[in-house]
Amino acid sequence: AARIIQNMDPTADPCKDFYQYACGGWLNRHVIPETSSRYSIFDILRDELEIILKGVLETSDQGDREAFQKAKILYKSCMNESLIEERDSLPLLEALTMVGDWPVASADWNKTKEPKWSMEEKLSIMNSRFNKRVLIDMFVWNDDRDSSRHIIYIDQPSLGMPSRDYYFNGGNYQRVREAYLQFMITIAKMIREDKNMSKDDSFVQEEMAKVMELETEIAN
Repeated sequence: AARIIQNMDPTADPCKDFYQYACGGWLNRHVIPETSSRYSIFDILRDELEIILKGVLETSDQGDREAFQKAKILYKSCMNESLIEERDSLPLLEALTMVGDWPVASADWNKTKEPKWSMEEKLSIMNSRFNKRVLIDMFVWNDDRDSSRHIIYIDQPSLGMPSRDYYFNGGNYQRVREAYLQFMITIAKMIREDKNMSKDDSFVQEEMAKVMELETEIAN
């Protein structure tokens, strides 16, 4: 209650400017950071929590339960920038190998990988190993009809871009769409280079255009 009162501006007349009356105290004390598009109490709580978590994750792990140990190991691995730089694109190339390689970054994918490639198997690997939902989203959650049990849900996943509008609308949406396609082309070229493959810009552009076309069909 005190926080709500603090965020109000009782000097404003609510009949003339209710927004100033309800939120004036907040507006007077907070400025949206240049790195954010919004700033609310939830953003402040998130920032405070991140500071607390940082302190917890940087403490020694003597006697910690397994879940805490895993969290600290993950944090340390992310902070080890020298090893990350040293490994470069190797983790990504290893991940691609797990899911059956990538046709645009393979010399003869149709001959060597496609005959044994199973979509069902690879989708399950993407979900279980990388927590990435592609084409189909599957998860376990409370049953809407009986909250005492959990069931498997099957749903549509999120799109590559934030919403359907990005695939069809003009203006800024079109500029983002063009940048998105160029980003895919750039990543494909980088991976081909890291795999010591020949430079074939026209092939990469054709393949990524097909990916964009597929994503657009899914969004539709």
